[in-house]
Amino acid sequence: MSESTRNLVAFWILGLCNNFAYVIMLSAAKDILEAGQDHPPPTNGTTPVDQCVTDPSEFSCSPISTGSILLADILPTLFVKLIGPFTLTRVPYGVRHCFVVFLQSCSYVIVALSGSITVGIIGVVFASLGAGLGEITYLSLASHFHGDIITAWSSGTGGAGLFGALTYAILTDKRLIGLSPRVTLFIMLIIPLFFAFAFWKLLQSPSTVKKFNIRRPILVESRSTDHLSDDEQDTVEPLLAPDSSSSDIPVRQLTFFQTLSLTKPLIKFMIPLAFVYFGEYFINQGLVELIEFDCSHGFGLSKLSQYRWYQVTYQLGVFISRSSAKVFPIHATFLPIFGVLQMINAVIFFRDAMFRFIPHISIIFLMILYEGLLGGGAYVNTFRAVHKTITGSTREFSMSFVSISDSIGIVLAGLLAIPAHNYICVHREN
Repeated sequence: MSESTRNLVAFWILGLCNNFAYVIMLSAAKDILEAGQDHPPPTNGTTPVDQCVTDPSEFSCSPISTGSILLADILPTLFVKLIGPFTLTRVPYGVRHCFVVFLQSCSYVIVALSGSITVGIIGVVFASLGAGLGEITYLSLASHFHGDIITAWSSGTGGAGLFGALTYAILTDKRLIGLSPRVTLFIMLIIPLFFAFAFWKLLQSPSTVKKFNIRRPILVESRSTDHLSDDEQDTVEPLLAPDSSSSDIPVRQLTFFQTLSLTKPLIKFMIPLAFVYFGEYFINQGLVELIEFDCSHGFGLSKLSQYRWYQVTYQLGVFISRSSAKVFPIHATFLPIFGVLQMINAVIFFRDAMFRFIPHISIIFLMILYEGLLGGGAYVNTFRAVHKTITGSTREFSMSFVSISDSIGIVLAGLLAIPAHNYICVHREN
């Protein structure tokens, strides 16, 4: 396998593993809120929640919105993304990677062993910290490689959504394998092993990447590529872009205020992406849990299964669009359109949660697939645009900082999801 191919595969696996725990926690949101994963599931009305409902009058609202799990799954990520670009620039990538693997391993174990909502949420927080640290780490690492690495990373993160949600749904669905959420989460501990393998064995980092030195664990050396244009960097090696100079030059260290000034040109990329993520996560964690169908209109799926397969469908759309940027690239000028379309989706889903006018679950599945296509397309094309537009030593910081925007959108979605859930439930009771 060539070095170029190794790095593409490595970044795909890094994207897959980094987002896997995050996706699993969202897919398991309703299970976590059940507060007793090894006990018989509670009932709403007269039908157990793991069986399809024959009487639509039995539909009732959960007392706690899955938006609470979303907040636990994103607030720590946002915190890490806010401080990371300013504080972690001199920490070697290998050290950061160790922390990411440790945090995500802990998250699976804690949630699997939890017997209460509180302990379950603590496990979700660990997953969130790992995902946030991982995203700013690997996106900034990608700045040392050819732009195609961004597509590989984005495809991997999309794959995490699809394979994570699909695996969880298949393993826990009573009509398929039917494992308990606890056993399923323990099985997921294989993911950190792939994570470690991809970084330590598969990835071939260029000389510009900060290396860990046991005698100087934080102070590292790298070679500058500031004087090369994008095209010149691309021609050095297929995937790597080190300086052709033989001398090692330290990367220029900026003050806090100099670094802060670099954020202004990034706002045009961040605002559309924040709107896209706000719309899709408001739908996924605030509205679709309230969109339920009876046996005849829901393919015989139970309430819990409907929610899980909603997540699978969404992640399928994300995976398709994140993997197709090389074939269907979108110019940065059109990125705001994604935000507008996603907000329209959110309005439609909100109206259906209120008035239930969509007659069959198949229509919801198609709408959720479309929602995922928009979200994945916005993500990959935003970071490709940043990678192409921002050059020199500021690209590494820019890639890391722009990732804050999706987290801001998700946090706002989680904050709105909880009161929206309560409002819709009160409306239904009246």
